Amino acid sequence: NKGTRASKGKEKGLEPLALKILEQRQETGKAEDFAAEFADAEKGVESAEDAIQGACDIIAEMISDDPELTAAIREKTRDIGVITTEAVDPEEKTVYEMYYEYSEGIDKIPNHRILAINRGEKEKKLKVKVKTDTGKMEELLCDSAITNEKSIFTELIRDTVADAYKRLIAPAAEREARNMLTERAEAEAVKVFAKNTEKLLMVPPVKGARIISIDPGYRTGCKIAVLNETGKLLAYTTVYPTEPKKDIKGTEAVLAKLADKFKINTIVIGNGTASRETEEVVADFIRKSGRDINYTIVNEAGASVYSASKLDVTVRGAMSLGRRLQDPLAELVKIPTKSIGVGQYQHDINQGLLENALDNVVEDCVNKVGVDLNTASAPLLSYISGISGAIAKNI
Repeated sequence: NKGTRASKGKEKGLEPLALKILEQRQETGKAEDFAAEFADAEKGVESAEDAIQGACDIIAEMISDDPELTAAIREKTRDIGVITTEAVDPEEKTVYEMYYEYSEGIDKIPNHRILAINRGEKEKKLKVKVKTDTGKMEELLCDSAITNEKSIFTELIRDTVADAYKRLIAPAAEREARNMLTERAEAEAVKVFAKNTEKLLMVPPVKGARIISIDPGYRTGCKIAVLNETGKLLAYTTVYPTEPKKDIKGTEAVLAKLADKFKINTIVIGNGTASRETEEVVADFIRKSGRDINYTIVNEAGASVYSASKLDVTVRGAMSLGRRLQDPLAELVKIPTKSIGVGQYQHDINQGLLENALDNVVEDCVNKVGVDLNTASAPLLSYISGISGAIAKNI
């Protein structure tokens, strides 16, 4: 029972009647009298009314298949359509409350709102509709479909236009309007992500930094990695300056010992959990000890994904943070670009589009800067034009 209403009308032999109605030549008589000759119980057309209904189904599909008409409706939907949203459950508290009763014109709605609404809909918290002025849309279709106002079929055609719009044309036009909005919002978001990623990657390296790198934490302590100027790991340990142990004395002793032994000039702290408390302890230590050491906070997004060594995962995180200061580009290319984390809604947009754009950014940056063959990792080398992953590993 797959066919459309129109195809069923055609099977019943009603196409000639449909064409006759569309010609709109008859100005006298009744539509039913013209349709009567198409009644044929064997074909499943019981009456003149049946015949008219079937013919109108055929006309509705003809109207909805007219490319010029559907293009005009699509354009009008974009111009006057309104996105309206409501709550699936108005009682439930969610982050989408501003959209529980919300509407905004398709031609005005900004990209970030489109992404927020799409996410709310995906999480089944919002119902989203496109509303238009049905009267104006039907008028536009009638202007084209009605060629003779005096015809006895004018009312029929008006009703058929209303049916064609509601059942066939509007759903497609509304879907398309939403797809257009989503594509626009995604393209813009990808541009922003790419720009932010480029900014992160192009932060100039800090040369000659001998680093104590701290990956802060509470219960499990702060992981420390000591790196020489080229990012080689010299030592690692764990200290507990934060709650619950709050061993500030012990931490200061460890920092002092490492600073002297490895001639440290920089301390790097990750910006995640417990970062602020760790920073206070470090700043106090530098002030009290009078050593010539700078400290800095580094963005740790994606550090946990990082896996280029046999070491304990937690030490790896601390190493990665230190190296991000020494050479952000060389360090960040080891992380899947999406994990660098450069914007909201990054999981809501077309992932292929995003990965492509971000990979291009990384490639541009690496090729702009060039790499030092003696210190470059395989992931960094593989971004150089013409060097594949396999060749990079061999080098």
